[in-house]
Amino acid sequence: MRFSGSDKYVTTGDLTLAVNAAVTLQRPLLIKGEPGTGKTMLAEEVAAALGRPLFQWHIKSTTKAQQGLYEYDAVSRLRDSQLGEAKVADIGSYILKGVLWQAFECATPSVVLIDEIDKADIEFPNDLLRELDRMEFFVYETRQNVRARHRPAVFITSNNEKELPDAFLRRCFFHYIKFPDRETMKRIVDVHFPGLKPALLREALEVFFELREIPGLKKKPSTSELLDWLKLLLAEDIPPEALHSKDNKSAIPPLHGALLKNEQDVHLFERLIFMARQNR
Repeated sequence: MRFSGSDKYVTTGDLTLAVNAAVTLQRPLLIKGEPGTGKTMLAEEVAAALGRPLFQWHIKSTTKAQQGLYEYDAVSRLRDSQLGEAKVADIGSYILKGVLWQAFECATPSVVLIDEIDKADIEFPNDLLRELDRMEFFVYETRQNVRARHRPAVFITSNNEKELPDAFLRRCFFHYIKFPDRETMKRIVDVHFPGLKPALLREALEVFFELREIPGLKKKPSTSELLDWLKLLLAEDIPPEALHSKDNKSAIPPLHGALLKNEQDVHLFERLIFMARQNR
């Protein structure tokens, strides 16, 4: 089965090729790109399009690789032993299966999402090398070897917060999701807001891409923020002409808080507006 996009996810030709190449090679697909470019959603849509179960592992700064395999709840076992519980004799009762174990024992081929791997400790990717390569691991407490019944399609996302080890990168197929151009962005908006008035879409995209091109922005607005902004514009019934002043530079867009997310960028934008007014 091959992925060719979905009704809810606008994909480009190179991204589609990358997904299918990773599946063919049976390698994890490492996806990088700006926040809000649909990295996490890709795995969800691939699973839905191919009819596969999805197992999601969202990484935090405190996440350890072992948690994706299993965790041994020694505290509960100690408490139960003090209470005289009969199940203490079965150590397997205190083994908590992680996302990878659940995917490995799935009766059908599945999709695994390891989201934002760069949030974890630098050793996290290396600690998963063998498990992702061989699709098996050993449970020391129960002396059992867990092997994948079907090799899952693994999607790994990164926001480039940390460099990933070379040994880990060698085992992945890599793809960088470029920020959508205007035509692709129109297609994305049409998926979420079908029937949006062309004039409003045209003016909104003009403002959005102008903001992204401002030099010195700490955080450029992303696709998800554009969609939030459009939702607010529709809810407040803002007319297209209200998005731009006549000179295109001297008015801050309405509801700009959906696009600019820190005070430095708002102040920068306001300074540019002031300079534009002074130069008129």
